[in-house]
Amino acid sequence: MQCADPDSHGHAVRLLIERRYAWRGLHTGDAHHQQLRPDCITLVASCADEIFGTVTLRLDGDEGLLADTLYRDELAFLRRPDARLCEITKLAVDTHHNTKEVLGALFHLIYIHGRLIHGMTSVVIEVHPRHAGFYRRMLGFTTIGEQKACPRVNDAPAVLLHLDLRHVDEQIALLGGLGSCRARSLYAYFLSREEQDEILRELCGSH
Repeated sequence: MQCADPDSHGHAVRLLIERRYAWRGLHTGDAHHQQLRPDCITLVASCADEIFGTVTLRLDGDEGLLADTLYRDELAFLRRPDARLCEITKLAVDTHHNTKEVLGALFHLIYIHGRLIHGMTSVVIEVHPRHAGFYRRMLGFTTIGEQKACPRVNDAPAVLLHLDLRHVDEQIALLGGLGSCRARSLYAYFLSREEQDEILRELCGSH
């Protein structure tokens, strides 16, 4: 798992996103655009030259979040003086690999960058309504925005989900690194605290 390099990973990331979204009948527009923004961090899961997972974290700022297009009022409610928002976009995982392990690692890296490095307090994500149950059940998201047509994916339906990152703090402490299919939670496929701390030291040392 690593941050994407636009020069060496950009094309492969774009192809993975386009392939996985097209499989669901969705068109993503310019999937490469966010990688070049300073307020976005694109992560990849790879083995040798094969990229089999990617996700982008966007930090809230002067230009806002992509979700502001449809859910400005809902995000305005979340933007309390002590709140720092971020959003997850462009998530794609090749199903030939262990999806839960890849998702667990990607989401944990999102947490490390968003929560531990940048001090974010909550995260939002726009998802297709049929996928919302997975995020609620496996990660603890709650639905805060009603179904609307999302112009970024050819007007496919979307709902807005929200997760307080304090819940992630607690779940990582309880389940991180267990890797047990008995736990009906994606947090069991997150990294252990020791692995998290090692990655955090490496990331902070590289800045």
